[in-house]
Amino acid sequence: MPSSPSFTLVSRCTVSPDQISDIKTLKLSVSDIPMLSCQYIQKGVLLTSPPYSFDDLVCFLKQSLSTTLSYFPPLAGRLTTDPDGHVHITCNDAGIDFLVVKSPNISIHNVLVLGDVPDCVKQFFTFDKTLSYSGHFKPLAAVQVTELADGVFIGCIVNHAVTDGTSFWHFFNTFAEITKGALKISKSPDFGRNTVREAILKLKYRANYGCLLTKQTNSEVLGKLCNDSWKSVNVETNGKVRNSNDEISSFQSLCAQLWRSVTRARKLEPTKTTTFRMAVNCRHRLDPKLEPYYFGNAIQSIPTFASAGELLGKDLSWAADILHKNVVAHNNDTVRKGVADWEKQPRLFPLGNADGASITMGSSPRFPMYNNDFGWGRPLAVRSGRANKFDGKISAFPGRDGNGSVDLEVVLAPDTMLEVENDPEIMQYVSEFL
Repeated sequence: MPSSPSFTLVSRCTVSPDQISDIKTLKLSVSDIPMLSCQYIQKGVLLTSPPYSFDDLVCFLKQSLSTTLSYFPPLAGRLTTDPDGHVHITCNDAGIDFLVVKSPNISIHNVLVLGDVPDCVKQFFTFDKTLSYSGHFKPLAAVQVTELADGVFIGCIVNHAVTDGTSFWHFFNTFAEITKGALKISKSPDFGRNTVREAILKLKYRANYGCLLTKQTNSEVLGKLCNDSWKSVNVETNGKVRNSNDEISSFQSLCAQLWRSVTRARKLEPTKTTTFRMAVNCRHRLDPKLEPYYFGNAIQSIPTFASAGELLGKDLSWAADILHKNVVAHNNDTVRKGVADWEKQPRLFPLGNADGASITMGSSPRFPMYNNDFGWGRPLAVRSGRANKFDGKISAFPGRDGNGSVDLEVVLAPDTMLEVENDPEIMQYVSEFL
C-alpha cells in the first residue's frame, strides 16, 4: 500500500467474479510449485487521462474486472495445502484487492524520465515484497489504479505460482478488452492440467555472420533479418551460410551482447564460470503441445555456462550461438526430463546471483504488453515494480514503437552499471535509441 506523502490511498475493496465459478480446485503443477518462493508479479501500464472523470473510470474498471474474473476464476481463489502436502488453487470466488490511489504531484513526465527508474514507480503496486506462498491467506491478485496529475497508471499484481508471463498478460489484455466494451473475449484461457530497430538488426547480423552490418549490405539480406520467419531461407554472407530455421534470433543476439558486456563490467577472473539464465515458454515445446492460452506456469529456466575468459575471448557470434543451441535443444524430451528431475529433487525457482557472475533474463519482448487499450488509446509505457529484483536481473519489454525494438529494465550494482554504460561494444547499439 502506498506510504509516500505524494500518494494517497483513497479506497481499498474486494472485487469478486460476477458469476459463480464452475471450477472447484486446480492442483499446482511442477512448474507452478517452484514459484511459491517468488514474489508476486508486478506489471502495469501508463496511460493518458481518460475522456471522462476519474471516478467514472474507477466504476468502469471495477465492473469490467468483476466480469474478467469470471473468465479467470483461479485468480479470485486462494491457495490451500491438502493433508498430503499437495498445493491447490481453491476457486472459491473470494475475490481480489482493488485499490484507488491519487498522486496529483506526479506527472507522466516524471514516470517517463530516461535512466534510472524513478522511485514513484514503486508506489504504483501493492503486495510489495509479498511471496507467492502468501496466497494461502492473501488474494492471488490485485489491481491498483493511480490517478496522476495528467494521466493514469493501472498496475496489475498476480501470484507467480498461479501465472507465468504469458498467462499474466492474457489476463491483463482481457481486462482491458472488456473495459473497452467487448461483449465476448477474444481468447479464452485453458485451465487443463493434463499435460526492430536497426540497432537490433545489427546485433542479429553480427551474431549470425560474425561481422558488422554495413551500408553496402544487400537490402534483401536486411529484409530477411527483419523477420524471424518460420520459412526456410538460406542467407550467405561473409562466407557463412545459415538456414533461417537455425538462425540466431534478434533477442538471442541481444542476450549474448548483454552477457558479454555485463561480464566485462564485473571484471571477473578469466576462469570464473558465468551463467546466462533464460526462462522459456514450454507450451509449444511439449508433444502433444499445450494450448497457447494454457493458464498457469509453463516455463522452465535454461542456464547457459561459459568461463569469463572464453566468453570475452571469443566474439559475439560464439556467445549467441551457444545461447541459441541451448534454446533450440530445449524440446519435448528436455522439458519432460526437467520435470522428472524436479520430481526426484524438488527445488525452488533459482532467483538471485549468489556467485556474482550470473544474469537472469525475464519477461519477453513478445508479450502483448501494449495491447492494453482500455478504451482511449494504447499505453504510453509499461513499467514493473520492485518484485523479484536482484543484481543481474534483466527484463525485456517490447518497444512501444514496434519494428522489433526492445526496451530493457536492467538491475545491476552501481559500479557494474557505470561500466556497462561506458562499454563501447554495447553502446554502439544503445546510443541509437537515445
